[in-house]
Amino acid sequence: MRAKWLKRFGWALGAALGLAGATWFAWPRPIAVDLATVATGPMEVTVDDDAKTRVRHVYTVSAPVAGTVLRISHPDGHQGVSLHVGDAVTADETVVAEMQPTTPGFIDARSREQLQAEVAGADAGVQQAEADVRRLEAAVDFSRTEYQRAQALGRTQSISAQAVDKAKYDVDANVAALASARAQIDVRRSVRASLAARLVDPSNAVANADPACCIQIRAPATGRVLRIVQDSEAVLQAGAPLIEIGDPADLEVVADLLSADAVRISPGSPVRIDGWGGAPIAGRVTRVDPSGFLKVSALGIEEQRVRVAIDFVGSPEAWSRLGHDYRVIVHVATWNSPNALTVPVGALFRLGDDWSVFLMKDGRARTASVGIDHRGSRTAEVLSGLSAGDRVVLHPSDRISEGTAVVEREGR
Repeated sequence: MRAKWLKRFGWALGAALGLAGATWFAWPRPIAVDLATVATGPMEVTVDDDAKTRVRHVYTVSAPVAGTVLRISHPDGHQGVSLHVGDAVTADETVVAEMQPTTPGFIDARSREQLQAEVAGADAGVQQAEADVRRLEAAVDFSRTEYQRAQALGRTQSISAQAVDKAKYDVDANVAALASARAQIDVRRSVRASLAARLVDPSNAVANADPACCIQIRAPATGRVLRIVQDSEAVLQAGAPLIEIGDPADLEVVADLLSADAVRISPGSPVRIDGWGGAPIAGRVTRVDPSGFLKVSALGIEEQRVRVAIDFVGSPEAWSRLGHDYRVIVHVATWNSPNALTVPVGALFRLGDDWSVFLMKDGRARTASVGIDHRGSRTAEVLSGLSAGDRVVLHPSDRISEGTAVVEREGR
């Protein structure tokens, strides 16, 4: 009998333990969450975006005439100049590029035949002019003989004075005609040389090595070479860019901000510059362009942007390692307060038309509506609904609702 009761007791105890275990496993457990504390302290609202540094005054040296520019970064500098990016240049002294005349162009078959015919005609014209010179030389000799004879007869009054004057006139006229004919020979020979020069084969043309034939382009300002646009020897038209020069110590930052952000910025706004590989640098907005431009983002979205110029503030050693066209990140302050009640932005969510948070009270999540004014990238200013020291749930999931048991996640 006793064994029978012991057996029943064992079965009852096992059933009770099993029920207790099932109840324990099925009982809702608190959800582990990340918590943050509402605090009072300094707060700043900024406009953040990528930007780049820029030399304030960049001088682009261009080709003054059409011609052949010699290699700018030549190793020995004999054919061209030996100049590299970063080299120092002095205004009106350093030669940054040299140019030579271009070689003649190719001539098509029809143009060549036409030029050859014109050269042959010019040769015939030279021969004709030479014949005229010989004829006039004979005429001058004859008129001088006649004039001498007329002078002799005039002394004996065998002929009139008018006949003597006519003989002198013939001498002067023939001398002038001879001078004109000789000048005509020079003209015909020059025309022939011009036509023959147009027949020069470009494959046989040799560049003139005389430095006097070349144009030496000197630096327009003192600074350093920022970029060599045309490094190799090439034939360029007038106005083609060759090299860029500027002073790397005279830097500024330019940022293309969304127009909706740019309207909240004014000259003099403080800026924090970071993301360049060193410590943050202080800056100040100097100019907000009055006009915007369309820019397509990496995602293909058309955005209206406004260019903002920023100057560095403080010691130049802080940004001495920055150069032209370096990437930086700017944080332009639009509002700040030394004593604001703040809550992390990650704790906020929309409930109807209001902002709300989950407060942790007695191990439970309690919904609280809050009034928000200024919002930054990480914190928001609280106007109502929260007090300093309140604990709020960060990034609440859909598992959390009013009254849900929560516990702070370990490791925070």
